[in-house]
Amino acid sequence: MTTPPATAKVPLPRRIAHIDMDAFYASVELLRYPQLKGLPVVIGGGRRKVDETLLQTQGGRSLAQIPVEAFPLLKDYVGRGVITTATYAARQFGVGSAMGLMKAAKLCPQAVLLPVDFDEVRRYSRKFKAIVTSLAPQMEDRGVDEVYADFTNVPGGQRDGGRALARLLQKTVFEETGLTCSVGVAPNKLIAKMASEFNKPNGISIVHEADLQTLVWPLNVRKINGIGPKAGEKLAALGIHTIGELAACDPQWLLAHFGKAYGAWMHNAAHGRDDRPVVTESEPVSMSRETTFDRDLHVVRDKAELGAIFTHLCEKLAEDLQRKGYVGKTVGIKLRYDDFRIATRDHTLETFTADARTIRQAAGQCLKRATFDRKLRLLGVRMGSLTKLELLGNSGIKSNEYHVKTAVSAINFEAKTASLF
Repeated sequence: MTTPPATAKVPLPRRIAHIDMDAFYASVELLRYPQLKGLPVVIGGGRRKVDETLLQTQGGRSLAQIPVEAFPLLKDYVGRGVITTATYAARQFGVGSAMGLMKAAKLCPQAVLLPVDFDEVRRYSRKFKAIVTSLAPQMEDRGVDEVYADFTNVPGGQRDGGRALARLLQKTVFEETGLTCSVGVAPNKLIAKMASEFNKPNGISIVHEADLQTLVWPLNVRKINGIGPKAGEKLAALGIHTIGELAACDPQWLLAHFGKAYGAWMHNAAHGRDDRPVVTESEPVSMSRETTFDRDLHVVRDKAELGAIFTHLCEKLAEDLQRKGYVGKTVGIKLRYDDFRIATRDHTLETFTADARTIRQAAGQCLKRATFDRKLRLLGVRMGSLTKLELLGNSGIKSNEYHVKTAVSAINFEAKTASLF
């Protein structure tokens, strides 16, 4: 008796989701200040002191009870800060991310201005990503407020093109965090990222291969992640404005104008081709912390302020390393002067560490090799040559070095240490 041949299992159509938190930094602030919902709110500017200042003037009121008129307004801002994000009410005035706050003040002077609370943002970022992985374990982290997830083989990931799972994900994120997100589901990462912008905020967009011409081709070429301002301007000068127009270009013409690699990628992207997998594990090359000052700081006259900021950056970097389970050997600094020149210096340690004291001392050594002929507008600290602590055991790290939560009072960073401030 002949055994019938086994029927080959037909693979399911690929369904990749891009999950993007809506106005994330601003939304986190609105959880703290619900009285600002529906109002134009801009997030950016200086270091966080606003909560304490508001409470001091409100006679025992809670943050949620502070009247709207007590909040600082964008029209009163003076400095060089930029917008991190803005509520959708503020965006209606043309205000957007990366715009200078002084410029934004001319467009929307009545907007409430709040600084970023990075610790709170990271806490909510971890919560929303944990929710995503609980529903779709194959997740790729793309930053504090966005991820990719492979819905292909997840229950509900194929139903209605992935809408069922996307709806469940949105519902769970809102119930557990109070925040909303927008989800785009498509055959690949390239189109999924575009789709997540179609129905913001709190929207779901489903795109199939057959939808390319109707949903994607009418969009401006800049909607393709990877075509930046310069390439967009060059395409416009050549008469190419939409993705459909780009798709109609002869591939050899694109190669001639944009180079072999980039031109070929443009052709594939315009036709919705993207085979990149969802990468669940991505080891960081380095971790860093940096801050831009509200005003330019002088290395001598503002030594105490610079020292406090520098110490704080080293401590926060150490906390980041500990929380994520990494240690490193190469400590670096980044300086941006008032003329926008950037200088970097590195110092390699003999052993791996994630200790605030050790990082601060090594960073101080880097400072000794820098030039301070101008004021500073930005200061940053970086740890490179990273490895997972669990891979080292006790062999590559000194026992007294892994004390990340070192109190400031326990560290003496006066002039006698290896630092200029």
